[in-house]
Amino acid sequence: MDYRHLMGQAIAQARKGILDGQTPFGAVIANDRGDIIVAANNSVRADCDSTAHAEVNAIRLACRKVCRIDLSGYMMVTTCEPCPMCAAAVHWARLDEVVFGATIDHAAGAGFHELTLACRTLYETGGSQVRIREGVLEDECRKLFEEWRLGRFPTPY
Repeated sequence: MDYRHLMGQAIAQARKGILDGQTPFGAVIANDRGDIIVAANNSVRADCDSTAHAEVNAIRLACRKVCRIDLSGYMMVTTCEPCPMCAAAVHWARLDEVVFGATIDHAAGAGFHELTLACRTLYETGGSQVRIREGVLEDECRKLFEEWRLGRFPTPY
């Protein structure tokens, strides 16, 4: 599996969001062969929806695309460790795996008010079967926060 390629596409989505005045988060959902079925970025401000994180947006798009709510056989690749809301959405959508670059601590360091509960801790405590792969293109994902700070609207929500 080419996780670096998939993360590169998630990074591209985050950059699209930054250009649109959104926060620096992007995600893709791919099948078990690595074919991307959807890509999304954070749209909290544009949608006036506090749940419109990149991961939730990607899950919504994927469910519509495959016409089902069970996304078994697919994985989430996201530029930042999912917050507890997004991690729970990944679990509820039955995605097989979540892959991320930057961590919740990196997001908090950029000014985001994340609940500092690691995705791994949430899954282990809750008994989730979602697999976790972390640190994929971590440096590139962390740099998104700096790109965002230099962009049009560098204010966390």
